[in-house]
Amino acid sequence: MAGGTKDRPANRPPTGADVAREAGVSPSTVSRALNGSGYAAPEVRERVLAAAARIGYVPDANARTLRSRSSRSIGVLISDLRNPFYADLAAGIEQVLRAAGYHMVLVNDDGRAEEEMSAVQAFVAMRVPGVIVTPVSAGAVQSLCRQGVRVVQADRRVSTRYGDAVLGANESGAELVTRHLLGLGHRRIALLIDETKWTTGSGRLAGYRAAHEAAGAPVDERLIAYTTSFDVTAARGALGGLLDAYPEVTAVFAANNVLAQGALEEIQHRRMRIPLRLSLAAYDDVPWMSMVRPAITTVTQHTVEFGRRCAEVLLERLSGGGPERARTIRVEPELLVRGSTGPAAG
Repeated sequence: MAGGTKDRPANRPPTGADVAREAGVSPSTVSRALNGSGYAAPEVRERVLAAAARIGYVPDANARTLRSRSSRSIGVLISDLRNPFYADLAAGIEQVLRAAGYHMVLVNDDGRAEEEMSAVQAFVAMRVPGVIVTPVSAGAVQSLCRQGVRVVQADRRVSTRYGDAVLGANESGAELVTRHLLGLGHRRIALLIDETKWTTGSGRLAGYRAAHEAAGAPVDERLIAYTTSFDVTAARGALGGLLDAYPEVTAVFAANNVLAQGALEEIQHRRMRIPLRLSLAAYDDVPWMSMVRPAITTVTQHTVEFGRRCAEVLLERLSGGGPERARTIRVEPELLVRGSTGPAAG
């Protein structure tokens, strides 16, 4: 912070009035020049900005929010920032918001409903006009909408009544990868999945089933392994138990990137050669999948672009656009065939 002046002690932060004295203009002119809330001649605006920089003045965003009853901040509520998928989603959101003059306030709720609701209350208190959320509970989405906050549900949808949704085409993506494995001759394809209560898991399970049905290959329900939690250790345990019980499995489809990591670790632990003994395919392309050898066949949702689309939908709502009713936008996936999948063993 700049030092004090004869009119301002060094231990007091500079104010708009200090900027006005420094620039030789009125306080209202300072407000117009710094906040864009009215006309200020270009040369006057430059003089005010230079004066603010000299004395270290930073506008009080909270005070401006209280006056306008709104904010230039957008809440973004993410389930797990340690997961590269969600980090890339947030990066895409931030790119679009920044270009539109908004600031992203990012909160990680660890997939816990109580943390999600705490963040919702904080966003309402901040008077954010909109929130993008990878939702855990319908109550959080409803609470935001009832407070007049525009909501976009990202990646999964928990409410069809409140807020728009930008979702991956999970069923068609899972059908793509399962069809690829069936086309390689696999008929004993294990599905490793953590949940089916959300649109992500339910869609991927449906796609796995649909591909089998289209190929005239019955689904063996015993080869669908549900993990006890969303983590690498649980994935290893679930796949290990399945391979012990059904050694004839020739391919594994992991329904997300975390489960794929656990599956790969378990397969490597058993010294099973990929893809000669066991093919491995996944959902959601993250950096490590192209770095390991063989690289992992996976479905990509182009996650940064996915996040950009979420932000675009929200900004359209904030500008008064879009249909009256809540809508759902689908982001089409793409299958990336790599070295981890090959013809069925034997």
